Amino acid sequence: MMNVELKEKLLNRFIKYVKTYSQSDSVKADEGVMPSTPQQFEMARVLCEELKNLGLQDVQTTECCYTYGYLPANDGSEKIICLLAHIDTVDEVSGLNVNPQLSEEDGDVVIRTDGNTLLGADDKAGVAEIMTTLEYYVNHPEAKHCGIEALFSPDEETGHGMDKVPIELLKSKCAYTVDGGSLGELEVECFNAWKSEIEFTGVACHTGTARGVMVNAASMAASFLNSLPHGERPETTDGYQGFYAPMSIEGSIEKAKVVLFLRDFDLKEMENRREIVEMLARSTAASFGGMAKVTHTQQYLNMKEKMNEAPEVVANLVAAYKAAGVEPKFVPIRGGTDGSRLTEMGIPTPNIFTGGHNFHSRDEWASLNEMCKAAEILINLVS
Repeated sequence: MMNVELKEKLLNRFIKYVKTYSQSDSVKADEGVMPSTPQQFEMARVLCEELKNLGLQDVQTTECCYTYGYLPANDGSEKIICLLAHIDTVDEVSGLNVNPQLSEEDGDVVIRTDGNTLLGADDKAGVAEIMTTLEYYVNHPEAKHCGIEALFSPDEETGHGMDKVPIELLKSKCAYTVDGGSLGELEVECFNAWKSEIEFTGVACHTGTARGVMVNAASMAASFLNSLPHGERPETTDGYQGFYAPMSIEGSIEKAKVVLFLRDFDLKEMENRREIVEMLARSTAASFGGMAKVTHTQQYLNMKEKMNEAPEVVANLVAAYKAAGVEPKFVPIRGGTDGSRLTEMGIPTPNIFTGGHNFHSRDEWASLNEMCKAAEILINLVS
């Protein structure tokens, strides 16, 4: 199904997308700015233009930077599904001036960067695969398919991708994010996720006369981080193990702040993690003679329970994998996707692999063969 022409179009489209700067900003997103960066509108503009050129209906980019298009069914059915990917790249590594490098390896084309930036396969591989699927059906009107809604979201990497989703546009009863990694991965469960912000308050004074007077908030923050379980951090866990992830620390003698991400697949264990953070913060502050304030914010929930209520959504996807000669590998998402939030909203949304690897790093790369398989699965799915 994925002939040479489609393969070339997929590659060219992917290269174009990763060269389009669309990095998001976690700080701005947490402040409620949506989208968090103006450059995401440039990526949205590119996609909006392509969707219009393909002849999709109701094509638009909302004021919050969600891009939407609709391809009506031609198989006589009323079924509609939504294909979803995000346009932003993470702000932990630069996504500006991406310089893709292609190499042939064992019959595959591997796409990397020059080492100065990330690649942006997360999730521009998914965007390219969805657009290639739409183009396939536009160019082959004889090929029968259900209705297809395409939705491209901003700020997924900041955890705010579904904050302003135009849910009123969606006619679909189910959706599929294309935001996974290696060939065959099929994800229907993810972390429960909270953000914990710990503010330490100390007492400032001149360092030369500090004895018995100074209470150093910066020292409290460092001591608190050191008290977290060393075996329960992102770099020491995998599989179904949860963790405490220190994301930032800033401050001075009088005020210091620590931001943690808490992750666990089990809600009761997540409750324990929040209680442990509060206990360690209080005990650390007390040992220094200072004060601590803890604020927990829910980010997203494990979608597994709600996915179990819609077995046909997953069964259709499994059939599409197998029709493409790909054996599905059910693995937990050690993170979340826009689909996690969309599932909470009542639209069950499993996640499909993209063929990208080593996300959020300068070592990120993508396999063209795996990307083609992902596109083939999407073509199978909507047929």
